[in-house]
Amino acid sequence: MLIDLKGKRALVCGSTQGIGRGCALQIARSGATVTLAARNEESLASVSRELPCEHGQNHGFICADFDDPTALQAAVRTAIDKKGGFDILVNNTGGPPSGPIVDADADAFLTAIKRHVICNHLLTQALLPGMKQAGFGRIINIISTSVFLPIRGLGVSNTTRAAVANWARTMACELAPFGITVNNVLPGYTDTVRLGALRKKKAERDGITEKEVESGWLAVTPAGRLGKPEEIGAVVAFLASPAASYVTGVNLPVDGGRTAAG
Repeated sequence: MLIDLKGKRALVCGSTQGIGRGCALQIARSGATVTLAARNEESLASVSRELPCEHGQNHGFICADFDDPTALQAAVRTAIDKKGGFDILVNNTGGPPSGPIVDADADAFLTAIKRHVICNHLLTQALLPGMKQAGFGRIINIISTSVFLPIRGLGVSNTTRAAVANWARTMACELAPFGITVNNVLPGYTDTVRLGALRKKKAERDGITEKEVESGWLAVTPAGRLGKPEEIGAVVAFLASPAASYVTGVNLPVDGGRTAAG
């Protein structure tokens, strides 16, 4: 099956590294014009230059901070006014710090909800008029397998990811009549900078080596290895395509079998 996104415009958030970058690369390879969104302008410019443009795409970026949802939405609306709407939205941003839920303070939850639920919501509202007019839209949220199986030591993240999942499924029901799909991708243990930081912190907390931490993760992953960002991106590119027009409201694990074995 050919995943053809030529002529489509995609907004990919948190796309300067890790899974977000992997999604941007795969979507661009499939022919879409990609606009990156993150807070580091230098990194945005660098990744923008890496994006494939074999189909004549003119990629770009929006520099905005997900700690300021209103300013983020305004920046996206300005981009829409200048260049037109987006057909594809990939909601993604860095996860909350690790730690037991009993030790988390209220600000940690508020920050996480703002970055993930509120930003997702405001970005969706900004893009909806254009999607409805086109009769086509793809909203894809990068969350976590913790939606199905909470991950120990990620209390705030587990809570926030579940909120995003239910926000998305509710939105999917409301938007389906307009030809707009809303789906959640749940990555398993994926080889990213964030996973490296979590591995290091867990090793320090448990008094073991990082290799032992990773071995524990692989022991519960039937595939026996970490995922690659581009593997997550390939699934996202499919969900963004016309081929996935009858797929909406799903939580799709891309986890090497972890949740199936859990």
